[in-house]
Amino acid sequence: MKFTLSWLKEHLDTTASAAEVVEAMTMAGLEVEHVEDPAAKLAAFSVARIVEAVQHPNADRLRVCQVDTRDGRKEIVCGAPNARAGLTTIYAPIGAFVPGLGVTLVEKPVRGVVSNGMLCSASELEVATESDGIMELADSLAVGTSVAAALGLEAVIDFEVTPNRPDWLGVVGIARDLAAAGLGKLKDISVAPVAGKFPCPIDVKLDGTDACPAFAGRLIRGVKNGPSPAWLQQRLASVGLRSINALVDVTNLISYDRARPLHVYDAAKLSGDFLKARLGHADGESVLALDGKTYQATSEICVIADGSGAIGLGGVMGGETTGCSEATTDVFVESAWFDPIRTAQTGRSLGITSDAQYRFARGVDPESLKPGVELATKLILELCGGEPSELVYVGEAPSAPGPIAFDRAYVRQLSGLEIGPERIDQILADLGFKVEPAQVTPPSWRRDVEGKADLVEEVARIEGYGALPATALPEIAKPAGGVLTVRQGRVRTARRAMAARGYAETITWSFTKRETATLFGGGQPELVVTNPIASDLDCMRPSALPNLIEAAGRNARRGFPDVALFEIGPLYRGDRPEDQATTVTALVAPHAPRRWDGAKTDPLFELKADLISLLEDLAGPNLQTVQGSNADWWHPGRSARLQLGPKTVVAEFGEIHPRICKALDVEGPLYAFELNLDLLPEPKRKATKTKPALELSPLMPLTRDFAFLVETKVAAGEVARPILGVDKALISDARVFDVYQGQGVPDGFKSVAVEVMLQPRDKTLTDAEIEALSARIVAVVDKAVGGKLRS
Repeated sequence: MKFTLSWLKEHLDTTASAAEVVEAMTMAGLEVEHVEDPAAKLAAFSVARIVEAVQHPNADRLRVCQVDTRDGRKEIVCGAPNARAGLTTIYAPIGAFVPGLGVTLVEKPVRGVVSNGMLCSASELEVATESDGIMELADSLAVGTSVAAALGLEAVIDFEVTPNRPDWLGVVGIARDLAAAGLGKLKDISVAPVAGKFPCPIDVKLDGTDACPAFAGRLIRGVKNGPSPAWLQQRLASVGLRSINALVDVTNLISYDRARPLHVYDAAKLSGDFLKARLGHADGESVLALDGKTYQATSEICVIADGSGAIGLGGVMGGETTGCSEATTDVFVESAWFDPIRTAQTGRSLGITSDAQYRFARGVDPESLKPGVELATKLILELCGGEPSELVYVGEAPSAPGPIAFDRAYVRQLSGLEIGPERIDQILADLGFKVEPAQVTPPSWRRDVEGKADLVEEVARIEGYGALPATALPEIAKPAGGVLTVRQGRVRTARRAMAARGYAETITWSFTKRETATLFGGGQPELVVTNPIASDLDCMRPSALPNLIEAAGRNARRGFPDVALFEIGPLYRGDRPEDQATTVTALVAPHAPRRWDGAKTDPLFELKADLISLLEDLAGPNLQTVQGSNADWWHPGRSARLQLGPKTVVAEFGEIHPRICKALDVEGPLYAFELNLDLLPEPKRKATKTKPALELSPLMPLTRDFAFLVETKVAAGEVARPILGVDKALISDARVFDVYQGQGVPDGFKSVAVEVMLQPRDKTLTDAEIEALSARIVAVVDKAVGGKLRS
């Protein structure tokens, strides 16, 4: 949805700039996608006046102009045929980027004459699709005036309309929300009825279905159709609409202004003096629409018909046979309400997305039928003249939403916002809700509001999401065993372990081709996918092996035959939950380069070593290795299985059968293993002690060395161990770094040297404190092992 700032200000009394409007829209929940501001885009361009224009000395079609610009008088070479003295036009200085040409101007000679800028056409500024020459502006414009001010260009705001807010598809709906948000005051948007001069000669009929429950309209005779005035053409162009003629432009304007689609018929082209909203014929009927295409209307599609048959697609697009042209003198204005679901289905089935269909599919205000006709009548009489008939209204539009019981305290309870009841009522009233002491009634255009929670949401978004209180979530104690389950931890460990051994992880589909699944024990009917994403992915995989084998084949065809792949994921042996298992599957394609020395290794045993190492990393139990495999896709003489007991097969490994390689068109040999993580029993839990909190000291540690004479039979560790208990706060470590026996040491004794590390905590130790601690260390060793300090 697009609109301009001036259009918005027709309904909203505000002095806000485009940036302030965008900010208020964002805070009120309207998602602004893009703002196109020509004032910023064309900031370098300004009004200039040609003082003199003479023939270029070296070119017949060029003129050398002396131009008064905001930068002073400039000499500019111009090739436009309308460049002449006294012309007021647009000037681009050197360095300006010309959007219509996609170039940045530089100072350079043109046929020998340096051009100090450029005089621009409308197409070069992208304010028109085509132009014959440079722009011709009013002489009253002062030199230096910006392009945006001279041409009346303004910012266009484009935002995303959510499906539940069809009222935002009209500028009035946006103005109403911004007024409630405090950006301005909503102007009077009521429409005064236009008195009819005569009974409407066109009868309106309904078929009684829900396709079109209500229809309003009137005839206006004696109109003079033609091009729309400049203001209307410019307004439609600003939102990307092409002006057609005054009658059609009025309906497009009201559609964007009030979110009320209308349609106009040339009354002289109607057959039978009646219009009927009905469903199409069961065998289909053709409708030539305004886009020039013929559509088949079935019994599920609403059509508008006259005596000749279907002449339009109800709520989607009118017909070409009754379209208005400049020759139209009598016009019938239609304002109907079409079922949103049926209108949406019609658009999808016929491939049409018109402005009308877009609005009706989201739900148009059911109380806008008569006001829509009245507003269209008023504009048509102003632009085209004519005489209106009395208004015709048949059927009954859907009723407005009913009242909702609402306690104002619920706003704080649900959102945390501290808002008084008066402010809550003011917000809801500004949004069009009918506020009563115990209940609130939504307006007819807000059928999305169904309960009190919706009312709280309206209050919160208008008050501003920034006003919501920031409350920290309560802390939750971490589980003693960690946040991962045993299985999740094993998946993480397996992934890292396999990557560390040089395997590349792959993530393949959980599907495969049914014929391939059959090769690996799958392909049962219950595992076939009803609506597969691809024809060769129509069956749940019984193993990850076929996907890894095909991946190895793709790598080989691209020149990388030597691969080692693994995948951790599910396999499906049936359609029950217990038939699904999580496996670690690995595949090796040993196609290493040929060696001159002929050195070879057996990749099968290397693969087995990787499997055993993986089991050790996963803290798996001791498993029994059994020669051979239960599955026929393994080579019978070069495969084995690891079992837990006589029946539980935890893993299988070996060489892939050559028959499988041939069926999948992959060159062998290939070696693989498949480990079922679900069959690995959980390891026994070990008792753990809580580690103390880490305490780091800002003071430097210091060391002292002690050499003790002890008997030879005393272990060196027995000397260091009692030292740690002398002062646990200061002594951080004590280790033996030398044991000596020989000259200077009595027989039957040895010298044990111990390094003691002292870590001060709150202050630097004095010499006296160190000496006192040393004496205690010597005394402890003497008492524990009879060690004497060596002199």
